[in-house]
Formats: sequence, structure tokens, C-alpha cells
Amino acid sequence: QVQLVESGGGLVQPGGSLRLSCVASRSIFSISPVGWYRQAPGKERDLVARISSGGVTSYADSVKGRFTISRDKAKNTIYLQMNSLEPEDTAVYYCNRDPPYGTWGQGTLVTVSS
Repeated sequence: QVQLVESGGGLVQPGGSLRLSCVASRSIFSISPVGWYRQAPGKERDLVARISSGGVTSYADSVKGRFTISRDKAKNTIYLQMNSLEPEDTAVYYCNRDPPYGTWGQGTLVTVSS
């Protein structure tokens, strides 16, 4: 089973930026769409950014124009560059295949607050 480890979260002021990373224990990004999901307190986990096996990206409307998903196949890593962060972006961020498969990682907490 693939292990996924997310990192890069933290506390940032509104308007700030963060870059999240997700490392997979083996290569999956060339054969499966993967995405970044987030779960805010009391809410369901939602997909916010996705990259297909062919490299095509797509985004939820709430993050379009502010977030960018990318990948480094050689490092089995995907990234989420988050700019112009808003308090509404506060959540635990996870990576997984799309649709989700297997065990979720521990996630990385992003807190946007002044």
C-alpha cells in the first residue's frame, strides 16, 4: 500500500503564501490522477486541486487563480503552491489519488489568521 506524507503547513497571515508537499512511498503519479484535499473543522473533506496522469490540472472554484498543483515524478512528490491565502483556506490538507484510495496520510494543518 502506498504511504503518503504531507508537509509544509503552518500559520500564515491573510494574503500570505505556503507551499505544501506530498511524498509517496512509490511511484503513482504517472499512472493515476492525484489531488490535494482539505478538511476544515466541522466540514467534509473536499478536493481542491487535481493533476491527471498526463499533467492536466484542475481546481475548485474557491482556489482557482490562487493555488497551483504540480509534481516531480522523479521524487514521487506533488506540491501545492498556495498564494493570496484567506482565512477560509484554514484546514487540514491531504493528498491522495482521485478518487481517493487506501489510507489517508496524517495531513498538514494550514491556519490563515492575523
